[in-house]
Amino acid sequence: MKNQTKNTFCGQTKRREFLHNVAGGFPALALTGMLGADGFFNKTQAASPHSTAYDNPLLAKPPTIPGKAKNVIFIFCYGGPSHIDTFDYKPTMYGMDGKTIDVKTFGRGGKKNQGRIVEPKWKFKQYGESGKWVSDLFPNVGTCVDDIAFLHSMTADSPIHGSALLMMNSGSVISGKPSLGSWVNYGLGSVNENLPGYVVMLDESGGPISGAKNWTSGFMPASYQGTVFRSKGEPILNLKHVDGMARSEQRTLIDSLNHLNAGHMKSRFDNSNLAARIASYELAYKMQATAPEAIDLESESEETKKLYGIDDPKTEKFGRKCMLARRMVERGVRFIQLYSGGAHNDQNWDAHGDLENNHNLHAGATDKPVAGLIKDLKRRGMLEDTLIVWGGEFGRQPTAEYAKGTGRDHNSYGFTMWMAGGGVKGGVSVGKTDELGAAAVENRFHVKHLHATILSLMGLDPNDLSFFHGGLDEKLVGVEGAEPISEVIA
Repeated sequence: MKNQTKNTFCGQTKRREFLHNVAGGFPALALTGMLGADGFFNKTQAASPHSTAYDNPLLAKPPTIPGKAKNVIFIFCYGGPSHIDTFDYKPTMYGMDGKTIDVKTFGRGGKKNQGRIVEPKWKFKQYGESGKWVSDLFPNVGTCVDDIAFLHSMTADSPIHGSALLMMNSGSVISGKPSLGSWVNYGLGSVNENLPGYVVMLDESGGPISGAKNWTSGFMPASYQGTVFRSKGEPILNLKHVDGMARSEQRTLIDSLNHLNAGHMKSRFDNSNLAARIASYELAYKMQATAPEAIDLESESEETKKLYGIDDPKTEKFGRKCMLARRMVERGVRFIQLYSGGAHNDQNWDAHGDLENNHNLHAGATDKPVAGLIKDLKRRGMLEDTLIVWGGEFGRQPTAEYAKGTGRDHNSYGFTMWMAGGGVKGGVSVGKTDELGAAAVENRFHVKHLHATILSLMGLDPNDLSFFHGGLDEKLVGVEGAEPISEVIA
């Protein structure tokens, strides 16, 4: 009985062992906090000689490598536009409509080895000095091809909207990772202290599936997450104009937090978190006065409004977003994401049923505004340091999804995205899909390569930019890393 009691007791932690472990653990905990605050686990922060534990996390930081872009405007075509009906010209498909062929596909309907061809429903024309073939869906963007680099061999890990959206926005099909805009602001900070460094403008029909997971800051401080703007009415959700008394009360709250911050100088780890909270309150306070002016488009000339299509009901809504994006860039906002399409079914680019009706609707609403954005930035001398990215979470298949109709299923094996400005070579096309557009066959690029290119153009080394979390140096491009697409970098 004594031996049994002794053995049972020995299997538990003794009081002296407990006290010894706890006593030895406190210095390690403190050391971890101090090293983290000093940037030991954060190469980007450590690279800045002026970084301190009490810095506003949104303060502007210098690039770590040469980069021409200062801002990003990501035009996200939610639902997945059909590359073979927009920018990936497949002349041999004309005349094949309705023909059943052997082709491997993988989409919402699962894996198939055979399908009925749906030939491109629009004609293509050549544009610019580069002679780039562009669908009749985008005649206005076609006039800008000499400023655009087309990526025709993009690939992704998932053909399902939710996970594919997360992949395109955060580099992972698993939720909870920081989004691209968060990484950019984490690495470079924000130039304008009165506006968010990361702005998201959704479609009027609603947001994409998974919602805020697509612009989350993940395990980073909330200061880096996207802020949803509206192009009409109150610009920022849950942030209304307040009277002088309310502003005074908020100012008092901020001052109190700053006082608390100063009174806890000994706790550097806690202090860095508090700095992020203070920065958030400060930004909310300043936005109340700054945001209304930033979205006021009435000061724009009538000629400029027409350039964006604001004079046409069909293009007015997206035209406002594009013009507002330009105004955000002028005011130093680092990363702006514009969503074309939202909610479900034909309210976005997800053309499972009537391809022609779907793409005529969404291309018709965005073609002129997008071209207007490129031309407006160029004439103002802003395109050279503003990077524009266009695309969706994947493309569409060359075959019909159902026995009848023109609808196409999802395609993550090969699709098209394009980039313009910000150090990008204009008038080039990189990569190829097969003759049907079913899969990338030349210079296959993963979403991570796109992210690496964006970070590189912004002056951030994609394989060095990291955030220490859960014992790992987390990166947007993952632990295996990814190289930028050199063929599109000027």
